[in-house]
Amino acid sequence: MDYENSYLVNNLSKRLKNKQFSTLTLTPNYKLNPWFVSGLIDAEGTFYISIRKDNEYKLGWQIGAEFQIQLHKRDLNLLLQLQDFFGTGSISISKTRHSVSYSVKSIKNITTIIIPHFLKYKLLTQKAADFILFNEIVRLINTKAHLTKEGLHQIINIKASLNLGLSENLKSYFTNITPVERPLIKTTNIPNPYWLAGFVSGEGCFDINLKKSKTHKIGHQVILRISIKQHERDKDLMELITKYLNSGKIYRLDERPMVSLTIVKYSDITNLIIPFFKKYPVLGIKQNDFSDWCKIAKLMNDGSHLTIEGLKLIRTIKDGMNKGRK
Repeated sequence: MDYENSYLVNNLSKRLKNKQFSTLTLTPNYKLNPWFVSGLIDAEGTFYISIRKDNEYKLGWQIGAEFQIQLHKRDLNLLLQLQDFFGTGSISISKTRHSVSYSVKSIKNITTIIIPHFLKYKLLTQKAADFILFNEIVRLINTKAHLTKEGLHQIINIKASLNLGLSENLKSYFTNITPVERPLIKTTNIPNPYWLAGFVSGEGCFDINLKKSKTHKIGHQVILRISIKQHERDKDLMELITKYLNSGKIYRLDERPMVSLTIVKYSDITNLIIPFFKKYPVLGIKQNDFSDWCKIAKLMNDGSHLTIEGLKLIRTIKDGMNKGRK
């Protein structure tokens, strides 16, 4: 994250005065569905605890908490909607990467706004374990326990099981560490379809596979595909999603500890997947990919994919989707 003076939007009332946002099209009075928000954070959010050396503090350490989500800068509009939803937080654009971040660092707002949301609209991935540990540290901060040696070491032991654990630098200062047991999240149902819409807005991909084929007259087969990738520790959740959608197969990715839920069956895509996401829409730049995906599905339904002209049109649409979108 950049420093405060590099934030684009620190206060909601300042947005209309910022000309950099004049080309964005925020829907008036639009409010994100709370389950959509939890799904999006399950996909891309982070609950972070910072522990920094600072001699101005009695124990020599500064403890901070931060709720953050980082997306490609093309999804700035979605983060503005998220900021509107929570009514707090700051947005910044990275100067070195093509990313935009929304974060809340105020302990008061984390305690009164962020944590209550996720207690009511629960996370379903193993990220829920990070939230539980994060919540416990915030509780210790609110009770001033972080200002005591015992409380500081308690926070260190919790942070050791949070996200990627302790940095090597922290380990060099705190040698007597006993990491707390990390909670194991066992999700048994998808509580709301908007959660899945939010999750796919972060982790899903609508794409087209143009596969060479000797059995097709024009030499290519057009395959619609939706995939959702996730760490293998959430394989059970991915299987739950396949049952929820009544479609898809789970594949393990060889190169990384990840699994992919993939749907390519044309009848399932046209009869199940497209109607689902038209009713419970994905948002952000991925909404444009879904729209183009549906255009190609219609061309296939009309038989255009079996002609040279239709294939050229499909290729043009495909080339402008996902990473090819300007």
